[in-house]
Amino acid sequence: MSLSQGVRVKVPASTANLGPGFDTLGMALSLYSWIEMKASEKTVFHLHGNEMGGLPTDKSNLIYKVAQMVFEEAGQAVPDLEISMYSEIPLTRGLGSSASAIVGALAAANALIESPLPDSKLFDMATNLEKHPDNVGASLFGGIIAAVWDGSHADYMRIEPPADLGTLVVIPDFELATSKAREALPAQVSLADAVYNISRSSLMAAALSAGRLDLIRAAMKDRIHQPYRAPLVPGMSRILAEAPDHGALGIALSGAGPTMIALVDRNEPRAEELSTFLTETMKAEGIRSSCYPLNPVAEGVQLLDDINNRSFLDMIRGEVTA
Repeated sequence: MSLSQGVRVKVPASTANLGPGFDTLGMALSLYSWIEMKASEKTVFHLHGNEMGGLPTDKSNLIYKVAQMVFEEAGQAVPDLEISMYSEIPLTRGLGSSASAIVGALAAANALIESPLPDSKLFDMATNLEKHPDNVGASLFGGIIAAVWDGSHADYMRIEPPADLGTLVVIPDFELATSKAREALPAQVSLADAVYNISRSSLMAAALSAGRLDLIRAAMKDRIHQPYRAPLVPGMSRILAEAPDHGALGIALSGAGPTMIALVDRNEPRAEELSTFLTETMKAEGIRSSCYPLNPVAEGVQLLDDINNRSFLDMIRGEVTA
């Protein structure tokens, strides 16, 4: 593939933590970002979609900076790029928008120079940028990810999503910066709370591996981050306590929030009841929200092969309306 031809990638959104697995568990979801990258005589950006507003269109853009990290790591120089991007992943809502951008930039830049860096290296680079491996691991590898990070290297296990597992997300109509959500966390937790979370995150990973959806309600509880973040998301405490009584297998803050994600059985007949409960609870707090199902997805970032067949926007129209 020549540099002038360029590459296109498609990257899934993600949810992180899944309740007790703080900075450890992640899952890829069926919202996507698309990135096209070409070598160019001058760096230019084409940002499309409602989620791209306000992003920089110069070399301070995250996509450009991450791409340059790949080229430097590989010992190649591609100083100027033409970058096109479209995303349906809402920004600062807890659905991995920054992780998908990082993974997409890493994968596109690596593919542009004939993929000299292995996925393990891309994972380490992505985790170093995000400082936790859950979102980037899910976007890179797909499925459900259990991962650890020692400050320089990330190890992971990938779990295939159970066939009957679905999700329902409620997205409040306000942004919550990850930095603000992390500032709410205590510097230390008690031994009892640490054991509480370790036991439940272990059970969560085992239950998802075995397809034991009946264990998710017990496994998806948390004491080390959600109680401290609840004041930042009005209605969250009630939703976490009561959603399982309306048809959820379990529910958690998605990443740093403010989105909350309910895990559901696809055969659950009370999906409409659960959706109504989530949006009405938000409404009672004076907050508008949207609620819709998202599928866990098995595939992570994908290299698309139609760059010579359709323009970027034509491709997006076909992908989004498909």
